[in-house]
Amino acid sequence: MPSNVVLLQSDPNIARTLATSLASSFHAVHVTKSVDELRHAAAKLRPHVMIVDLEKASFAEVESLKQQFDGIRIICNHRVADEEMWTHTLDIGADDCWPSSDTRGILSSAANQVQPSARSVAA
Repeated sequence: MPSNVVLLQSDPNIARTLATSLASSFHAVHVTKSVDELRHAAAKLRPHVMIVDLEKASFAEVESLKQQFDGIRIICNHRVADEEMWTHTLDIGADDCWPSSDTRGILSSAANQVQPSARSVAA
């Protein structure tokens, strides 16, 4: 079944790396530049996953996205993600949170269709 991914990233290099890597697992990858653009793309494309950089979107915006697009996985990332940030993102409805530098973890979580396992985020 074809599926889409929508990305919102503050670092263009990370956005490019993720988009290139995700292209082999997903039908289409759409890179956005703002929360509003992400929201519009998600409404149009109905992606399987949204990957949201917490340097571009607030916790409140992530929570709002999860409420608006229930059923779409939201994977968060942040340059200095830690266990406290991971816990908070899960509390507001996101499916996972990774350090921005851990593209392998982000990709693995985006491709995974089960709930996140209990794990510790490397600081």
